[in-house]
Amino acid sequence: MDKIKSTSILLKGIRVYTENEIIENGYIKIKDNLIDEIGTTDRLGSIEDYEVLEIPSGYHVVPGFIDVHIHGVNGADTMDATKEALDTMVMALPKEGTTSFLATTITQEAEEIEKAIKNAGEYIEMQSGQGKAEILGIHLEGPFVNAKKAGAQPIQHIIDPNLELFKQWQALAKGTIKLVTLAPERPGGLEMVRYLKENGVIPSIGHTDATFEQVSEAIDAGANHVTHLYNQMRGLHHREPGVVGAAFLRDELKAEMIVDGVHVHPEMVNLAYKQKKSKGLLLITDSMRAKCLKNGTYDLGGQEVIVQDGKAVLGDGTLAGSILKLGHAVKNVLQYTGCTISEVIEMASVNPAKQLNVYNRKGSLAAGKDADIVILDDQMNVYMTFCRGEVAFNKEEEA
Repeated sequence: MDKIKSTSILLKGIRVYTENEIIENGYIKIKDNLIDEIGTTDRLGSIEDYEVLEIPSGYHVVPGFIDVHIHGVNGADTMDATKEALDTMVMALPKEGTTSFLATTITQEAEEIEKAIKNAGEYIEMQSGQGKAEILGIHLEGPFVNAKKAGAQPIQHIIDPNLELFKQWQALAKGTIKLVTLAPERPGGLEMVRYLKENGVIPSIGHTDATFEQVSEAIDAGANHVTHLYNQMRGLHHREPGVVGAAFLRDELKAEMIVDGVHVHPEMVNLAYKQKKSKGLLLITDSMRAKCLKNGTYDLGGQEVIVQDGKAVLGDGTLAGSILKLGHAVKNVLQYTGCTISEVIEMASVNPAKQLNVYNRKGSLAAGKDADIVILDDQMNVYMTFCRGEVAFNKEEEA
């Protein structure tokens, strides 16, 4: 396939997964970076001025994936606090079908977090978005977590939720912090949850030892999200349902999940799917800079991370993020749960867009929305990715 040059593109002879139906032998018209029209090929009108792409039959055309929890990829990390690092991320992620994401921080010294969020806030303000993944905001993971459930969060820098400090950081980030992972049971936790909810930021329960009752209090205060379900939280117990039990029982909570077969056993993925259904889950990667690189030793939040055979661990064996690609998570969840492609679209695209309040322009294929589009081949591998109407990845060009 020749390199695509036009800003008016017609995808033709495709299986399109729209908001309400699956269109066989359909088409999508892309114009001025937006989805202009969707329909069946037999009703296709004038195609003058459109560059026509014939997609192989059996391929699936779905909305771009949105990763609300990703630290890094291809040698770059949000905490590098450089334009170059974020450039690397926005260029690399479309290869796995990710068209937008939240640049995610990690617990560190306040000065290091401030450098990272200031850099990301400035980058978000200046980005063009076309032909590369769009940064929709910042996910502040830590330092407002529970040291008992630190995981790979550097324990020496963990602090209790501090609302005044958060306000300073949000100003420094130009208002781009969209999601905060915190432990609501810690002093100041519920106060922060209320403030975040009132100010349009997602309060997410994570790295937490909260009881079921404490999670319920956090939900009443406005919490509506759970960071990487099962990992670094109080688990399910028959005398204390914990955070996992609350996630299963309370529909107010949407739960992230790392579906790499390492962080969560496939049967536990299936259990979460049966409890929360596709409407209650978000696929994330939680990936670190070693994704797309060889086995070796890498940095995460100032800590040495060893990457070997699909796992990233600290020296003591603690899991330290992942090297998961979101396109692989899509394939895995289909395999582990037997869910439909439409359901996996909810988990990878629709739910993240709705949580971030950008569903008016992202998260589904509909006229007027950003042309963030992923084409999956008949084996569910990413074949082509459009970011706001421009090709950001084409498997045939990579070959």
